[in-house]
Amino acid sequence: MRIHLLLPALVLSLCATAQGMFPKPVRPPAKKWYVTNGTEWIFTFPVLDVRTYGQPNDHTGGIVRFAPVFNPRGLVQYDLTDHFGFFTGLGFRNLGFIYAVPDTTVRYKYRAYTVGVPVGLKIGRMHRTLFFVGYEIELPFNYKEKRFENEKRVDRFNVWFSDRTEPFYHSMMLGIQGPAGTTITLKYYFTNFHNTEFEVQKDGITSKPYDGFNANIAYVSIGWGLFAGRVRPSRLPSAEPTHQPQARAW
Repeated sequence: MRIHLLLPALVLSLCATAQGMFPKPVRPPAKKWYVTNGTEWIFTFPVLDVRTYGQPNDHTGGIVRFAPVFNPRGLVQYDLTDHFGFFTGLGFRNLGFIYAVPDTTVRYKYRAYTVGVPVGLKIGRMHRTLFFVGYEIELPFNYKEKRFENEKRVDRFNVWFSDRTEPFYHSMMLGIQGPAGTTITLKYYFTNFHNTEFEVQKDGITSKPYDGFNANIAYVSIGWGLFAGRVRPSRLPSAEPTHQPQARAW
């Protein structure tokens, strides 16, 4: 048999096997706690207000940063009804932005790994199409900064629990989940990314590297599996939960 005939047959066989091994999940019933987990791809952009050396405020220089990795999250959820619920949890996030100093060849990349606790509400068809809104507090625990000149990296350092960032970040989120469990989230951080009062000493001179450098991060993210329940039929109290059309997670 030719290879172009073998490949479709193999794919169909694998799909059939997967359906047998992993039955289509169903959502947990209302008024029961359950846990979900997922990740997200993050596109961040800084809202800048730079005031340095007595110059007028500058809002330019921000560049979109893409962070597809190290953004896992686990959520603990509770649905009061089939159309309303709330959530909390714990998540890690790769948060940062890129800043190109106007009229120069200097560019900075700032990054902080954070651990956060969200609290929010969900409205819609639970585990299907729904809207969510919430607040999150995050602790930055690892800070990295890179400096580039003429597209060449000239400096880099990494600090655990650095005083260069604010102790905590506060943010609000708003998003939507589609039928397949994919989420789109808009988020804005009310806290400045850097600690503008941070001081460094070099050659006996004290300076504040982030003085007047105000950057509030806004981001759009694409996520998977954050709100779609993944409980197997054998774990539900109903004998035949898959016979209920609205009980499916998809």
